[in-house]
Amino acid sequence: RQKMAELLGLGDEFREGVLGAAALAGSYLADNRLNLDVYPDGCRRFLQLFEGQRGEVVQVEFLRLSSNDRLLGTTLGILPHLKHLKSLVLKGGHARDEFGSCQHGSLTNLPPDIANLRCLTHLDLSFNSLSTLPSCILHLPSLRVLLVSHNSLVALPENFGSLSKLTFFSAMKNQLKNLPQSIGELAALQDLDLSENALEFLPEEVGNLHSCTELDLSGNRLSSIPDSIANLKSLRRLHLHSNLLVTVPALLASLPNLSRLDLQNNCLRAVPPEIQTSPFVHLRGNPLGETEPSPPVDESSARGLKRLFLASGEDSFTVTSEGCKVVLACGIHFSFPPGAASDPLRIYFRTLAPDPQCVKLRHHDVLLSRVLELQPHGVKFQQEVQICMPCAFPQTLHQREVVVRTFSGQSWSDLRTRVEQKSKSKKYVAHCSVLHFSWFLVVSRLVQNECKVPAEGTLLFSSVDPNIKVTFPAGVTEGTRSVKLQVLPVSAEEMEEITADAGCRASPLLCLSQDSLLDFLKPVRIQMPLPPGVTGLNLDRSRLHLLHGDLEGQTWDDITSQVVLEFTHLYAVFEVTHFSWYWLWYTTKTYIGGIAKKVYERLRMYQVNFIALQRKKDPEQVLLQCVPKHKVDSVLKKLQDRYRGPEPSDMVEMFEGEQFFAAFERGISIDMDRPDCVDGRLSFIFYSHLKNMKEIYVTSPVDRKGQAVKGQVSFYRGAIPEGIPEDASRRRKGPDSLWLATLPIKLPRLKPRWGENSGPWNGFSFPPLNLGNAETGYLTQANLLSIARRLGTDWQTIGLNLGLTYQQIERIGYNNREDLDKQILDMLFSWAQQNNEDPDCVNKLITAMKESGRQDIADEIETILELGRQKYRDSIRRVGLEQESSTEDSAIAMT
Repeated sequence: RQKMAELLGLGDEFREGVLGAAALAGSYLADNRLNLDVYPDGCRRFLQLFEGQRGEVVQVEFLRLSSNDRLLGTTLGILPHLKHLKSLVLKGGHARDEFGSCQHGSLTNLPPDIANLRCLTHLDLSFNSLSTLPSCILHLPSLRVLLVSHNSLVALPENFGSLSKLTFFSAMKNQLKNLPQSIGELAALQDLDLSENALEFLPEEVGNLHSCTELDLSGNRLSSIPDSIANLKSLRRLHLHSNLLVTVPALLASLPNLSRLDLQNNCLRAVPPEIQTSPFVHLRGNPLGETEPSPPVDESSARGLKRLFLASGEDSFTVTSEGCKVVLACGIHFSFPPGAASDPLRIYFRTLAPDPQCVKLRHHDVLLSRVLELQPHGVKFQQEVQICMPCAFPQTLHQREVVVRTFSGQSWSDLRTRVEQKSKSKKYVAHCSVLHFSWFLVVSRLVQNECKVPAEGTLLFSSVDPNIKVTFPAGVTEGTRSVKLQVLPVSAEEMEEITADAGCRASPLLCLSQDSLLDFLKPVRIQMPLPPGVTGLNLDRSRLHLLHGDLEGQTWDDITSQVVLEFTHLYAVFEVTHFSWYWLWYTTKTYIGGIAKKVYERLRMYQVNFIALQRKKDPEQVLLQCVPKHKVDSVLKKLQDRYRGPEPSDMVEMFEGEQFFAAFERGISIDMDRPDCVDGRLSFIFYSHLKNMKEIYVTSPVDRKGQAVKGQVSFYRGAIPEGIPEDASRRRKGPDSLWLATLPIKLPRLKPRWGENSGPWNGFSFPPLNLGNAETGYLTQANLLSIARRLGTDWQTIGLNLGLTYQQIERIGYNNREDLDKQILDMLFSWAQQNNEDPDCVNKLITAMKESGRQDIADEIETILELGRQKYRDSIRRVGLEQESSTEDSAIAMT
């Protein structure tokens, strides 16, 4: 570093930054090589060096920059001047979006002059936005290693074979559909990775890659492979798992150097005996021996089934042996194939708010739906029933995936799930298939890679970070074990924010688990990337710590002295015999177990704001909302046209599924007619991606004689403390306090309560009404009065959506032109009297509210109806008219 500062002749201030290895964060000269490592302003540093000391910089041989850098475009124009450059790394994936997912770099092409880099042997363009391979790459005469993984390539150029010296090529995780015939001209190619693409067939010319020792074609759409593959006499490892293969050439068994042939998770029903008996062949996950193919999960297979569309008030339906498709009012779909039920079966359903006491979310899980309960519990079907559940934005980008989770009566487990986005509504739907009914919900979890570990060993790598690999040697176990791997990336910004230490860095957090309580018979080899900004060239081993945590993350032990750590330029490698959490830290701190626990707990938490806003049209109506940290600005921008009010409260750290309350104090109370109001407070359960929103009507319990009402809404964990101080501030009292935050609210002079003798309703008489029926629930006169108080100036739109004509609306407005409140009541009760005998009138009212943009009132009506239905069921149960059901017993078991 001192030599670098002297060579470049930098000023004192800049030299101190270099010597401290902080300002440049890994930029240094080693002999005649400049290693400008990845960090937010790497291109700016490079441009400074180039402008100040061009003669020295043009001699560099190794250069590594982030393609997420905003100055990358300017930097690309300088790269052709580096005539001695041997290795160029322009990788993306180092920045993260608002959901914490890796952002691909902005690189879409390279300058044509890059072809002048005659010495370039290594080029890494991974994690970028390339849709085509830059043509200049094909004119690099010395290129031996080319990495373009995690891009958007749909094809390779026809003259790709001109890279005659290429020995390693990785295009993993692209969108390649076919390969050019010229690929067979890569005579020196030893390692070819085309995994996780969309390849449907391979050209025969692949068999000309006589130097190839490892070929990875896993995760494609191959239904067959050419016989010419058997010509690859140097091939040692052939990965074909997770394709659509129905057959493989028998000649593969004759390859002299082949030590691994992975055919797992294909459609093979018959395999040549010489392959099936080979010890290096892996065939799990294939329907071997099956005579009939399993029915595919396809909507078209059920087109002829009878369809049932259920209204919001219904809670059951009947399935016969003929099968049917069922659509619930909440958007959930079922598909019962013919023969799923041998006898007619009555299915009962309901959706529930997740109770944290029952639904135990795992570390880093995010809930995406309500809980669906299906009865009878434990019923067995003859064929799989398909369930489609609407869910919130799944956030599956790179490091998360969506699964449907079900309860067996003892524990929750994850089902194989497929997620799709509807083209019209843009909403997400999670699909799964089951043979039993119980409880179901949709969650987003960390991506889980898993494999079976046989006695001959295997290799497992992370799809989140392909640099993380776990190698199981031969003899590692006597019987086959199931192993799971999860990775949680940790950015340098997160570490600095939590630890308040700019020099503290950490690798991705790695969790390994297995289905056995026994340690492995031989050490398992783990490869992890070094923390950001750290390479094998600038590594200070005294600052590197390997931490081991228990499965709950409660304890973190420094095991650096207990293992043998090996280092390459980019990785750390070590061996273990048991599994848990593993974490590489780079820090000057000597004791870091407690710090690691603190950071881990913070990574599990979700920071939220609480917002209280008032409707501009009706200031007595207040919107309460719990907003995740990253959505505060967008939510406020979306609501600013309709609402006004105080700023959001301070940030509060909360766990997913944590319960809290909102209470109105100092002269303000919640309208006690609300069915979800208990003792002057509303209850919330925080889930970061389900809208936790309530629009409520607030009123003063005393006559304030025309004055504006001032008060506050406070948020609490647990029960509301007694004796709340009048001067409660907005700051948190402390980490152990039940109190979260307080927002001030100022209301105008409150209107008299409707229906009382005083006020604008004198002379108005309201006929007794019972809209609906006893089974579905009634809306009474009092309910309509409560609804009317919330309509405000939206009454005309609502009236039109209810079916009133323009003439009727105009007449109502003219007859009550001096009084908005009377206009609202006249419209609502006129409609109610006309539709009192219509059994579907309540559903029409709910639909009209939704179409008028008043989802808050629609939700309240449905809540009132649900309470009515519950009372009806209770009365039926008390007089013994209900058929025997396991509903109550099941509910007790659930809790």
